[in-house]
Amino acid sequence: MDRLTNTIRPYAWGSTTAIAELIGAEPTGEPQAEMWMGAHPGAPSRTERGALNEVIDADPERELGKDAAAKFGPRLPFLLKILAAGAPLSLQVHPDLAQAKEGYADEERRGVPIDAANRNYKDANHKPELICALTPFDGLCGFRPPAETADLLEALAVDSLKPYVDLLRAQPQEAALREVLTAVLTADREQMAETVTEVTAAAQRLGGAYEPYAGIAHHYPGDPGVIAAMLLNFVRLQPGEALFLGAGVPHAYLDGLGVEIMANSDNVLRCGLTPKHVDVPELLRIVRFEATDPGVLRPEASPDGEEVYDTPIDEFRLSRFVLPEGTAPHDLTAATPQILLCTAGAVRAGELALTPGRSVFVPAGEKAEVSGDGTVFRATVVA
Repeated sequence: MDRLTNTIRPYAWGSTTAIAELIGAEPTGEPQAEMWMGAHPGAPSRTERGALNEVIDADPERELGKDAAAKFGPRLPFLLKILAAGAPLSLQVHPDLAQAKEGYADEERRGVPIDAANRNYKDANHKPELICALTPFDGLCGFRPPAETADLLEALAVDSLKPYVDLLRAQPQEAALREVLTAVLTADREQMAETVTEVTAAAQRLGGAYEPYAGIAHHYPGDPGVIAAMLLNFVRLQPGEALFLGAGVPHAYLDGLGVEIMANSDNVLRCGLTPKHVDVPELLRIVRFEATDPGVLRPEASPDGEEVYDTPIDEFRLSRFVLPEGTAPHDLTAATPQILLCTAGAVRAGELALTPGRSVFVPAGEKAEVSGDGTVFRATVVA
């Protein structure tokens, strides 16, 4: 079992206080957006044996287990994070596995540098993800029914939104969503900025259901992503609740602290709320234009006290243990690799003491017990 030393990423949208408060440190005054736990080469966790990606590279079958190494290859197939949003993240969507392979191969053939600003596919993998709230957590997830969005936009009484309202009411669902998102993202930028300014003023005046979008516009004035965001369901998670984000589902995180787990990929197609590259044709190829229920997940408890967040993919499996003081140790020994993360209280993983924000890597087959008084998240795979 290896204690992990993890990198905190200082993205501009990060909270300046949330991660510091969780781990009991003084805020630096700078944004702290994500703490990465895993073997992603961009910021691998460190152990006493070296960087975790190098430890795994040296003996993948021993560290990952025979079955996991055979199924997913010689890399840890997931990345675990603590995510602290102090401002909205970009509105985005992720490809499925076939789309990622095709897009990556195409950009490789065309010689697009891997670090180019207009590069869409950094690897050939998909990026399903799960976010579990540690505090009240706001986000956008999936399209709401077009008729409901038409009502929302019409009540703003902004003349330039009328064509979108008419499309949302007149067209079949898929065509309506596709045509409106395309129109928003390809509109004249100056005219769209004027529309967003009017929408912002109206949203601030109306409040209520419009408050999240007024907040987004405060951070991204004039951005067409503000209108695109209004096509999506607003979701507020309570601590312990989660969202699963599958391929093709547009989403954005707005505010709050959570535990996030994802397949080990960096493939993102952006729809707005960002100064970064937005590839509209490729985005339209990836997005699933259908109204969806956000599908808030609550953990399913098993007799041994493990609470599992059920998802339809195998690259990761997230669960948690809420440990009351004085309970017997839980044996978590498994034939798959694991990362154990404490988010509350004081617990022990084997001989190692964990406080909030501290984590360990457990190689496949290694003895693993947790005990104490607190909350532990368990990340592993389905092999």
